[in-house]
Amino acid sequence: MAARPVALLPALAVAALLLLSSAPASVTAAGRYPPLAPGLSFEFYKKSCPKAEGIVREYLASAVKSNVGLAAALIRLHFHDCFVQGCDASILLDSTPGQPSEQKSIPNQTLRPAAFKAVNEIRDRLEKACGGRVVSCADIVALAARDSVALGGGPAYKVPLGRRDGLAPAPDAVILGALPPPSSTVPTLLSFLDKIKLDATDLVALSGGHTVGVAHCGSFEDRLFPTQDATLNQWFAGQLKNTCPAKGAVNTTSNDIRTPNTFDNKYYVDLLNREGLFTSDQDLLTNTTTRPLVQRFALDQAAFFDQFVYSYVKMGQIHVLTTGSSKGQVRANCSARNPGDHLLPWSVVETAAETLVL
Repeated sequence: MAARPVALLPALAVAALLLLSSAPASVTAAGRYPPLAPGLSFEFYKKSCPKAEGIVREYLASAVKSNVGLAAALIRLHFHDCFVQGCDASILLDSTPGQPSEQKSIPNQTLRPAAFKAVNEIRDRLEKACGGRVVSCADIVALAARDSVALGGGPAYKVPLGRRDGLAPAPDAVILGALPPPSSTVPTLLSFLDKIKLDATDLVALSGGHTVGVAHCGSFEDRLFPTQDATLNQWFAGQLKNTCPAKGAVNTTSNDIRTPNTFDNKYYVDLLNREGLFTSDQDLLTNTTTRPLVQRFALDQAAFFDQFVYSYVKMGQIHVLTTGSSKGQVRANCSARNPGDHLLPWSVVETAAETLVL
């Protein structure tokens, strides 16, 4: 982008920028967590595969080093999985006759193929290390998102594990009814989140995930054409028009113009300066319910990290399938339901393994 013109920013934004310059890049395992869903545990694989979390972390440390965008892709993948029929890895399933993949639905079409590939590669490593199908794809998605946050400079935290994988993708109507479009305002966003027992604080904290990643022109072009959104900073609008010169442009831009590959609180500083990319971003500052949280997180990165961990772990437990469920399984291929398991809650091999290790 072109050099930013010198301007007098709001006093709060200036203060935030000064504080950010001395804020730590990350924190160690956070200590505030929501109540755990029945069947989930922080030590779920302690006996059955004690090296599981280390294997995921080792893989991602190397993969993100060679492809920094993978971290944001995995964080986003966890969102899109959990918001639609719960955190069951149904987003990973490929299409079958009569059952289109969730990936075909419009809100999911910009999910990165590299993220799906990474999850399956991690699954293969875990199967070798654990001696079979032990770690579910749903847990891999949660762990990969957690480690991606930390690798980007964000908080390190614990993830409750024990999710089972779903048996079928959600229908398109369910997906569209669960994932709010980027043109949504805060009241609309809250109406979506209320269905999955998330609140305004969760909304603001989870939106901070936009501190990394990129967006396609089509997701925000309505703020530029035919008329410019009045809440957009003029300089920022000009830069966006350079990237997206007309409706229908297929280019991308960073979600966070300040530190696009670092997981920090500068997303909220962007909002203070009217440089939020989506309507759903900028309206967090406009709306009187969410504005105080935006201001707080812009000034206090530790407060953002603390709430992000709480809200992200809370989100990661939406409608989970666990050992006591009659519908979950541990997939042999994260992209496909296990063949022959249609009458079983999970495979005979998995059930036998659980009897031995739990």
